[in-house]
Amino acid sequence: MLPLAPWPYPRWIAHRGAGKLAPENTLAAFRLGAQYGYRMFECDAKLSADGVPFLLHDATLDRTTTGHGTGGDLPWSQLAQLDAGGWHSRSYAGEPLPTLEHLARYCIANTFLLNIEIKPTPGLEEKTGRVVAEHAARLWQGQAVPPLLSSFRPEALAGARATAPQLPRALLLDTLWNGWHGVARELGCVAIVCNHALWDAALVAQMHADGLRALSYTVNDEWAAQRLIDLGTDGTITDRVDLFSPAA
Repeated sequence: MLPLAPWPYPRWIAHRGAGKLAPENTLAAFRLGAQYGYRMFECDAKLSADGVPFLLHDATLDRTTTGHGTGGDLPWSQLAQLDAGGWHSRSYAGEPLPTLEHLARYCIANTFLLNIEIKPTPGLEEKTGRVVAEHAARLWQGQAVPPLLSSFRPEALAGARATAPQLPRALLLDTLWNGWHGVARELGCVAIVCNHALWDAALVAQMHADGLRALSYTVNDEWAAQRLIDLGTDGTITDRVDLFSPAA
């Protein structure tokens, strides 16, 4: 049994800034999440064609911006011109895509914490992990609590480890695929972030015995949140910043 290292992150983490209440992965969303009292946020980071880490969940631009096609195919100069808020509601029209640096400045200025999900354009997993980790290490240099880097893609986490091994890493799981536990160990992960339905008492106990923290996504119902608290999990990512008080 390995001892659990001190965990500097709060239980409640606002998904993509403020869940569905504001356009995801925009600074407007993080500001709104902060108004609800959240002090830690989750975001998605990928690379522009010229290597700038920016915030976008999907591989393509169509759902959440006025752009079209694969986001990673465009240089930052073009991505910066897109409207990333109007799809959500008229009041957010004109909200731009932020770079990771934009968000880092906001979080550091307000002593907010961040979970950066490395969300590579398909085929760029290892490179995206390297570049995102390089930027994160530089941007958070000297800060008391570094960002938590997570990904569904082990190749992205391997790239992050190679570039900035000092930054904490977490493996994201939507299923308990064969060999995931060994991969998490090999990558030196400090946490597992599961689809919340996957957790049970035995799995939480196993993770804690291995020195790993147990986090969950995306928890939007009170019964599910209470179940995870009762199981002894360590972190909860939610869209419902209006329902769950992070001070609770």
